[in-house]
This record gives sequence, structure tokens and C-alpha cells, in this order.
Amino acid sequence: MRSVQVVAGVAVVAVLFGVGVIATARGENGQHFAQVDRGRYLADVADCAACHTTPGVQQPYAGGRPIETPFGDLVAPNITPDQQTGIGAWTDDEFDAAVRRGVMPDGSRLYPAMPYVYYSKMSRDDVLAIRSYLRTIEPVHNPVTSNALPFPYNIRTAMRLWDWLYFNPAEFKPDTSKSAEWNHGAWLVQGPGHCGACHTPKTVLGGDKSAQALQGYSIQGWFAPDITSGKGALANWTASDLVDYLRTGHNRFAAAAGPMAEEVAMSSSKMSDADLKAISMYLKDVSGPGKTTSNAPDQDMMTAGAAIYADLCSSCHKSDGKGVPRLIPDLSDNPSLKGNDPTTVLRVILQGAQTVATDAEPTSPAMPSFSWQLSDEQVAAVATYVRNSFGNSGTSVRVENAQDARYDLQSRADTN
Repeated sequence: MRSVQVVAGVAVVAVLFGVGVIATARGENGQHFAQVDRGRYLADVADCAACHTTPGVQQPYAGGRPIETPFGDLVAPNITPDQQTGIGAWTDDEFDAAVRRGVMPDGSRLYPAMPYVYYSKMSRDDVLAIRSYLRTIEPVHNPVTSNALPFPYNIRTAMRLWDWLYFNPAEFKPDTSKSAEWNHGAWLVQGPGHCGACHTPKTVLGGDKSAQALQGYSIQGWFAPDITSGKGALANWTASDLVDYLRTGHNRFAAAAGPMAEEVAMSSSKMSDADLKAISMYLKDVSGPGKTTSNAPDQDMMTAGAAIYADLCSSCHKSDGKGVPRLIPDLSDNPSLKGNDPTTVLRVILQGAQTVATDAEPTSPAMPSFSWQLSDEQVAAVATYVRNSFGNSGTSVRVENAQDARYDLQSRADTN
């Protein structure tokens, strides 16, 4: 579950007009204002609306948004309290089973695009608080057929085997050797925040490689970088840098774009400072694989890339790659450049990127597309250069990588 916009002030409107206060604020199951407000906050943390609200459609949580997976697209269902097409007729037990166990009221299994693997670390009270909040939003009659996967992936019974292989439902267990703040950060990252859904490498069947937790994964045409600390991509980021990035989408090193921009806008920018600090404390304590090792880059490509960089990139990113703090990313400490996977840098060069705008950082600089100007050979050269300059050390980017990236982006554009 992820979040685009939140319906706020429902209870206040009811108070002003003197109607439905008890039904909305308390409800049949003893809901009250505090529980609804807590549920609203947890829905933001869990990023529910980003999947269940279609961008540009003023119907929060009504579903219908395609969710790209390596096996095909799923369509997010309607989770408004509509009795026929939403979850209004579900019991609390059925809602809890879907969110924390991946089991629908009819007994069928959800696909892990709904991150129940992570949500299982929440408590039943957490989940029912979210349910209390969802009861307060406007019901929308919007029938959605969620399963749009091709054969054989459309056979839901196969999820029983997947769950057996990759799903071990259990609420979060604190590490008694760590502080309360550290444990709270671990719960947020491993549970409702479901960071590993993007940042943890996956098996061929889409299950988490738990031994490589948070060490980076290519998803939806972007590379979600390694977010462990130690000597990894975030080694030079302080806890405050992480908090700044999650709160505003910008810090002195980087700016959020792509799926991470959406996460910041819809989830982490709405979180409390205390929760963001807990997350940063936890991530700064998670060890990773260390610095990426690579062979020496092709010198002809480096020479060509340096010339292209000086001509097209240095006016914004500066000759030393330092950029402009909180506006233009610093290429010397950008996690997207430090891994073995060049997916993000190729996409940004070819397609450009729009960084996120938040209340705290309303300016959202954009990088233009260079696909019309650069050949595949030139794209590979400048990508190799930025991945092996300014203190970075990455593998050379092959021309075939640039060709594949260009084809992938064109295919996505044709599909949309």
C-alpha cells in the first residue's frame, strides 16, 4: 500500500455539520478519533495510496492503478469502504488476513506486489487502525480485476508454494541488545515501510534474497540502490543526511526521482521527525557488502565520456561533479552511481528526470533528456565516465546496455 493524497478533515466536517459524528469517529466497532488518526498515519507510512490511488484521478484508494512486476502487470484493487467493489463488506479478521497473511476473504492468495511479507511485522492493532481510517474515506463503486498476469503466473494457487518458500509471517521481535529507537527504526524499515520490496535483491521467483537485504535491486526500469551503510553507497551520508532526504527528497548529495520521488511525496515526507530519525539510526547501523570492486574502465570510453560531460553536464553538475547542494545531485556521493547496475544512470541520461517537490523543498529541478542528442555509443561513454570519476569506481557501461535501456524506455512509452 502506498499514498498519493489523503482525505483529511472528515471528522471535522462532521462536527461542523453536526451529523454522523459517532458513526464516523467511533463506528460499530468502537472506533475513536485517536485510532482513526493513527490509522491515517500508518497508511501514510505503509504508502498505501500510492498503489491504490490512480494518479490524476480524484478517487483516493479506489484502485485501478497498474503495478509493474517482472511477471507482468497487476492492477491495484479498490480498498474504499464500498460494499460491492471495495472492502466495506469485509470483516476485521478478513482485512487483517489480507494485509498480514496475503489471504483474501475467499481463501485465494494475494501476490507479493501487495507487500504482506513486510506488513506481517505489524500488529493486528496496527492493521485495524488502518482499517478504521479506511472506513472514514468516501466509498467509490469501482470494480477492478486485479489479476492481469499472463499464464502461468495468473494461477493464484501457485502462491501457496511461493509463500512456503519465502513467507514466514511473524510480528516484529525487538533486538534486546539495541535501543528502543533503533528497534523502532528496524520495525519501520522491515515492516510498514517495506523498504526491502524495492531495495533487496530478488530470486528468479521474486522472493527476497534475505542474506543481501537492502543491497540494491533493479525494479520497474530503475535501480533501487544499496541503502546499507558501512563502506557502501551511503558511507558518507550522515543520519541527518538520510533524514533530510526522506523528509524533503533532497539533501547535500542527492535528489529523489522516479519511484523514490513518489515514495517521498506520498509517504516519508508525511512521517514524523522521530520516525525518520529512527529509520536513519537503523540504516546507518546495517552493514553491507562494502565498496564495489571493478575492472579498470575502457580508457577510450573514458576520454569520450569526459568530453561529453564537459560539454553537456558540467554546467549543472560542475566540473568536479559536486553539483549544487539540495538542487543538483552530487555525482561523487550519489548511490545510483556506486553499484554494478547502470540502469538508473542510463535512464536519466536518456529520458531525463524530474526530482520530487515537497512542502519542505518545493523546488524540484529537472534534468533534460539527451536521447535525441546522444548515440548509444555516446550514452555508454558518458555513463562510464560518471561511474568512474569523482571518486566513483564502477564497471564500464557497454553499448549494448545503452541500446537495451533505450529499447526498454521506448517500449514503456508505447505501452503507456
